[in-house]
Amino acid sequence: MADSIKVLGQVSPSATTLTDLYVVPAQAQTTVSSITVCNTGSSPVTIRISVAVANAADNVKQYIYYDYVIGAKDTLLIVIGMTLNESDRVKVYSSATNVAFNIFGVETARE
Repeated sequence: MADSIKVLGQVSPSATTLTDLYVVPAQAQTTVSSITVCNTGSSPVTIRISVAVANAADNVKQYIYYDYVIGAKDTLLIVIGMTLNESDRVKVYSSATNVAFNIFGVETARE
């Protein structure tokens, strides 16, 4: 198996729109090391982060953050050892624009 340490995804979603930040590719497993959320705007925002196992439909049990408030010009750093399998998705949401989500980790390709 080959490991690839990298930025897994970056997105600045439209306001109030649940958006894919990262989808595990076919024939791969991923370990997420960290997620950052940066509010570049001048007002507080609420954010959500969820994990949809095997691309499941949105469900309350998937959320690791729900309506978490991030202050104006502030950044949230989440250090996490989250493991994901093929077709799992990390999804994000913000109450306003000007919010940047970044996800970092290791993708392992199955041979």
